[in-house]
Formats: sequence, structure tokens, C-alpha cells
Amino acid sequence: MEPRISGFDYQRVTVADGVALHTAVGGSGSPVVLLHGFPQTHLMWRHVAADLAADHTVICPDLRGYGDSDKPADVDGARYAKRTMAADVVALARALGHERFALAGHDRGALVAVRAGLDHPRAVTHLAVLDVLPTLDMWDVLHGVDAAVAFHLYLMAQPPGLPERLIGAAPDAFFGHFLDAWGGDPQAQPADVRAAYLRASREAVTSIVADYRASAGVDVTDDAADRAAGNRLAMPVAVLQQDWGAALGYDAAGLWGAWAADLEHRTVTSGHFMAEEAPAEVVAALRALLAR
Repeated sequence: MEPRISGFDYQRVTVADGVALHTAVGGSGSPVVLLHGFPQTHLMWRHVAADLAADHTVICPDLRGYGDSDKPADVDGARYAKRTMAADVVALARALGHERFALAGHDRGALVAVRAGLDHPRAVTHLAVLDVLPTLDMWDVLHGVDAAVAFHLYLMAQPPGLPERLIGAAPDAFFGHFLDAWGGDPQAQPADVRAAYLRASREAVTSIVADYRASAGVDVTDDAADRAAGNRLAMPVAVLQQDWGAALGYDAAGLWGAWAADLEHRTVTSGHFMAEEAPAEVVAALRALLAR
């Protein structure tokens, strides 16, 4: 049996036509939704979720296209737009009885969370972002050989066919590369959790690629429209990041400040998978955000 978040109940929640999200729910109190990153599932939040559940209702879905959630075919190029995936999250919270909720996302889930904050400011009360930049800024800061760290972004941006075939030929090697290269503590992902991530990812190659492909297309268009209109995140925002700004030559806090007026930006020393490597630090940051 695959690992689960201890003490949480599991259910499938319909959020759109033909799309249900595999979701873990635990605790009681004001709601907090936690969105996972790549190449992971809701399990990445297991430590953080258990702590927050002491005084919050904690909702941890597998994103559309990931884990055990539904994986619709991307027939129109928009099924994995962050706008679409953000609407899933709002529908999920509403189906569970919450019109307003705090939202935290890591990596891909953070991009969904940012879009939810921009599109649904009345629903999202607080927003936490772990180790990512907004899509538009992400592409802008990738230059020269230092950008090789993001080779997967360019691979999965290619038209349908080639990325899926290449990744599908050796999925465990591909997804396992990121679990190894991005982590700061190999012990933070026990063997059963790592196996669950690899199983889920190898079964979702097509939809994962579609998610990334959207970030080289429709997501850029949506971000650019918000920037041109001067739209900003209206709720308190906390950002936790590795020091990618120093590595790639940009001002991370400055980039985020253009999107959020009420911002706390913090640089962490853990690896990319900070919710597993430094859960106490992440919990403290989330609790501080919720108190703002």
C-alpha cells in the first residue's frame, strides 16, 4: 500500500466536467489548501499538513494531471493552463464547504496558486509560494549556460510528440534526476515516498508535459495580460526560495514585489523540496503568514 498522510481522510472531489481530484483532508478550523510540485504528489506536504491540522482544516489535492487525480487529454491547449488548474482549486474548496481559504503552493503548485490569487482574490485570503517565480519572470531570467538547470522547461515546451516519447522511454531516469539533483537531503524522501512519486509520474507523462507546455504558451499570455493591466496579488503573500537570484543573476524579492504589495520574501538554505527537508521552517512561515 502506498504511503498516505497519517490521520487524513481521502476522497475524490469533482471540480470540472470529467475531472475529479484525489484529495486528502484533515484537521478542523480555518481552511488551508496545499498544492504540490513536480515531480511529486500531495504526499510532499505530509509533515507540514499534519502540523497545520492541529488548528486548521488542511486540504491536499493531487493537481489535475498528477498523482491519482484525473488526467484529461489536452485537446485545446488550455486544459492545463494555470487558469484552468486554479479554477479546479477554487471549485475543490467550494465543494468541501469553503468559499474562502488560505493557499500555499510549491513549484508547479505555486504557479497554480499565484494564478488563483490573481483570478480569485475574493476566495484566496493568504498566499504562500515555495521556490518558484511567476511564469513570465521565470522565462525572462533564464539566460546562457546557467539556464541549463532548466533544460526540462525547454524540452517540455516542444510541440506534442517528441517530449512525451523521450520522457516515456525512461521515465524513472527522467523524473528521478530531479528528485536527486534538486534535493538537499536524500533522507527527506524515504524509499516508499520516492517510489510513489516515480510511479505517479511515469503514469502521467502526457499530462505533466501538457502542464509544462502551457507554461510556454497560454500561461505566458495570461501573465503578460495581468502585467500590462497592472494587476497584483491583493492578499498577504509569503515567498520562500532558494537563492536562485544569486545563481542566475536577478533580484528575486524585487521581481516578486512587482506582483505583491504585501510581501514577505525569505531565502532558505534547504534544497528545493523544502516542505520535506525543513518542514518546521515551512510551518513557521505559513503560521506567520496566516497571522498577518
